[in-house]
Amino acid sequence: MATSEGKEVQQSEDFLLSSNEGKQETLVLEAKPLPANTPASVSANPHIPSVSAFAVLGESSTMPEGTPQCHGHDFEQSKNLSSELLDSVMNSMRTTGFQATNLGLAVEQIHEMRNWRLSSVPWKEGDDEDLKPMAVRERIRARIFLAYTSNQISCGQREVLRFLVQHRMVDVIVTTAGGIEEDIIKTFEPTFMGDFKLSGRELRKKGINRIGNLLVPNKNYCDFEDWVAPIITKMHDEQDQHWEEWMDEMASHKASGEDPTSKPKKFSWTPSKMIERLGNEIGNEESVLYWAAKNKIPVFCPALTDGSIGDMLFFHSYKRSGFVLDIVEDIRRINDLAVNSYASGMLVLGGGLVKHHTCNANLMRNGADFSVFINTGNEFDGSDSGASPDEAISWGKIRITAKPVKVNCDATIAFPLIVSQTFAKDVEGWKKRTKDSICWLGEELPSTSSS
Repeated sequence: MATSEGKEVQQSEDFLLSSNEGKQETLVLEAKPLPANTPASVSANPHIPSVSAFAVLGESSTMPEGTPQCHGHDFEQSKNLSSELLDSVMNSMRTTGFQATNLGLAVEQIHEMRNWRLSSVPWKEGDDEDLKPMAVRERIRARIFLAYTSNQISCGQREVLRFLVQHRMVDVIVTTAGGIEEDIIKTFEPTFMGDFKLSGRELRKKGINRIGNLLVPNKNYCDFEDWVAPIITKMHDEQDQHWEEWMDEMASHKASGEDPTSKPKKFSWTPSKMIERLGNEIGNEESVLYWAAKNKIPVFCPALTDGSIGDMLFFHSYKRSGFVLDIVEDIRRINDLAVNSYASGMLVLGGGLVKHHTCNANLMRNGADFSVFINTGNEFDGSDSGASPDEAISWGKIRITAKPVKVNCDATIAFPLIVSQTFAKDVEGWKKRTKDSICWLGEELPSTSSS
């Protein structure tokens, strides 16, 4: 007998495949400004070329009632439940062989990453005298870099990632543009379950975007556009105001004859500053970015324009030019965070930009001490995504003394299992052990805490 959930999925598939099967249509759009009476639901900016507005902000069909929504496991709701059976299975992974063994090794590597303290390294002559007291050394822990591709937010992994950020279990985040906007979009509308085999042609006609076996109605992106466009305008206003003040300060500085090398600092928005702003604006506890902003965890996205946010910035530029995002300030910031660490750990879900950006930051300190890669990439094509940890050692991105682990597996399978045996264990104990901890001497303690 089919389950109710199975019926819902089938109804959804029937709905998505029923329209205009077998027909081919050719649609040619002329690039010209939108009419002045264009509904706000299509675009808040009549200066956007019509071909762009149609392609990006087109209407979408309503999903059938009862279509299953995408949502991952919430460790926040189950952190006090017994997990003896799961623990037993996971404990056996280490000696199972193949990728199960790597999964077990990843758990061990994360335990080492989280438990490391400078007190485990003997102080020696020539070291900083301020680091000599054992009480100081016991407070200093490894800085943990968490990197993930956008699909980890599009799917139910978002709930797992939010749990880590909510409880300040990581210190630095690196992601892609989709990892930013999909997190915000999910606070407006859900992502639905679909199928890998649904017709792209039919989905396009209905205004529904497919991410693997997940479905995102185009309306979700329209809602995002309506929300983010006024924020970009406000940020642009603030930038211009800062620059006017800076010019006045520069004029006073020159007139006073002060040292020309100590010029007033000019304000610039950066991708990480913009992301923090969006996290503060969204005000939704289901959001990863909300907790990152609340807990002062920087989120880096060097390719922030490679997605819907880039579309919105593109549209904004037609209305008003001059908005600037400074990526140089961000590369200095993330590299300094790596350099100013007595030990560092990398936890990377997926490959591509997020993997390399995180590894390259750790190269600046002669490599990370602890590393776990989870992806399905292969080495044979020479890609960085498929590169093994050993290749990273050759570049100095992982230290020669490290024992890094790569789990060749879909991260949606491996990572929740790993979290169940590491971060999700003894959450309150972790908070107590790290309450006064720092990653670098002189670093400010976090001013906020998770709820």
